[in-house]
Amino acid sequence: MVNTESKQNKLISSWIACCTKGFPVSAYKSPPSSESEYDDKKKYHDGDSPESKTARRKPGGWKAISFVLGNETFERLASIGLLANFMVFLLTQFHMDQVMASNVLSIWSGVTNFAPLVGAYLSDSYLGRFKTIAYASFGSLMGMLTLTLVAWIPRLHPPPCKPQGHDCKGPTTSQLAVLAMGLGFLSIGGGGIRPCSLPFGVDQFDSSTEEGRKGINSFFNWYYTTFTVVLIIALTVVVYIQDSVSWVLGFGIPTMLMLCSIVLFFIGTRLYVHVKPEGSIFSGIAQSLVAAYKKRKLKLPNETKVDGVFYDPPLKGDTVVKKLSLTNKFRFLNKAAIIMEGELQADGSNSKPWRLCSIQQIEEVKCLLKTIPVWASGIICFTAMAQQVISMVTIGLWLPLYDRVIVPPLRKVTKIEGGITLLQRMGIGIAFSILSMVAAGLVEIKRRASALEHAGPDGIAPISVMWLAPQLILMGFAEAFNIIGQIEFYNKEFPENMSSVANSLFSCTAAGASYLSALLVNVVHKVTKGKNGQPDWLTKDINAGKVENFYFLIAGLGVLNFVYFVIVSRRYQYKTRIWIDEEEKSGFDVELNVVKQ
Repeated sequence: MVNTESKQNKLISSWIACCTKGFPVSAYKSPPSSESEYDDKKKYHDGDSPESKTARRKPGGWKAISFVLGNETFERLASIGLLANFMVFLLTQFHMDQVMASNVLSIWSGVTNFAPLVGAYLSDSYLGRFKTIAYASFGSLMGMLTLTLVAWIPRLHPPPCKPQGHDCKGPTTSQLAVLAMGLGFLSIGGGGIRPCSLPFGVDQFDSSTEEGRKGINSFFNWYYTTFTVVLIIALTVVVYIQDSVSWVLGFGIPTMLMLCSIVLFFIGTRLYVHVKPEGSIFSGIAQSLVAAYKKRKLKLPNETKVDGVFYDPPLKGDTVVKKLSLTNKFRFLNKAAIIMEGELQADGSNSKPWRLCSIQQIEEVKCLLKTIPVWASGIICFTAMAQQVISMVTIGLWLPLYDRVIVPPLRKVTKIEGGITLLQRMGIGIAFSILSMVAAGLVEIKRRASALEHAGPDGIAPISVMWLAPQLILMGFAEAFNIIGQIEFYNKEFPENMSSVANSLFSCTAAGASYLSALLVNVVHKVTKGKNGQPDWLTKDINAGKVENFYFLIAGLGVLNFVYFVIVSRRYQYKTRIWIDEEEKSGFDVELNVVKQ
């Protein structure tokens, strides 16, 4: 027992509290009776049976990641390049009015942002990430090919407007149907690729080694770096080709890039680690909630009298999921794991899954519940961000510098694997988003003053566009810290068998931010409009409005959101924490891995 106790004490002493005041509670387990029993429990606790170790100890690492990143770069360049200028295409080639074109894009955007939830469910439950990406890639290719044909074949789009006059025919029902089919294929493709690409990349690293953990941290940064480079190219080169050369060529180039993406993805097949799906991921959630409700009148036992009270079977042999121990967070769910008479079969298996759940099941539900408040804080932060070239350049330059120059010395000071915690990173991003809105308001005051004093007949202010640089640079930093922090946070804090669902939350954040932005605009239009015909803050004549007040409003909401985030983050307990030890260089700090004496 001496070695066992020293291991336990080391786990306790290694726990680092940051962005939270809570400490890990003791697991409801009796101490191991022998050293061999301790090793067996530790093996199951880590979720590494011999079969899973064979599958997980030979990752492709950066060799496989080169194909993953190459595939993602071409895919994003194709999809973003195709749609970056799509509003103009609907207005000029399909002759839609502003309202109809906006509605088409809004409906399609809403479907595409929520489609990853369906794709994530299919991936984590049945198909696996590799198959989901493969099927979805062909869906995206079909969508892009359809839209390219729409732009190329005259019968698939309205005829050009007559040179003299405004007699422009709108699209027919069949033309709209083909357009909707193309956009539908793109939604299917996005629904499968978006939630799976990042977790599939993480699968290629061995998280049990220091090198693998560093690789994962770097992968998150490089993943988003390539994304920003793609945005810059899509918003400049591809849009120029579409506007100035040809829509057919402007759509055809992204289609060919998508084909290259698929080819590159399958070239690396032999290097990939393929994680098998774990079955339905939501049935366990439903069972935990139902069982806790059915046993709501039971009293939880004292921590000193818990042996044999809770149902805690070992994990299946072939799984990537790490074993979780019972905690005092959301204690009402613990009742679902209390063993009652008649709920276990003779062999110890569960005979009533809707009345009795394992500790693993209820702890996975807790992982979901405790991330929701953190996720909500990202919506307002994302509302303040704009996709502009200057902000993208900032991200593209900052992320490699942060990953290679700043993190290593910061890691030595803080003893934290990523330099700073994920919640700290997200909080810094929220602060930058507030500053960006303040800067935007101040610049708008100067712009309007200059326009009213010196503007020509067109009402344009005679000031340089570079006045926008400060706010866009701040937006870039906000995105580099908060958005990447969000993505990494969801992937690390969700159960391993729900990593695709975790990654789909980013799309939900974007969708929530879009709806919040639309709500704010409508409310401001109504509330700030004067009774005597005075223009509102966001009137069409920007020089007559008060746009800076709208920016300051978002900044104010950001301050409230920051206070909310600080409160939530200080109460949050990480599922897994990695720490750096000066003597041993690295180690694990798993808050649920403390064995009760």
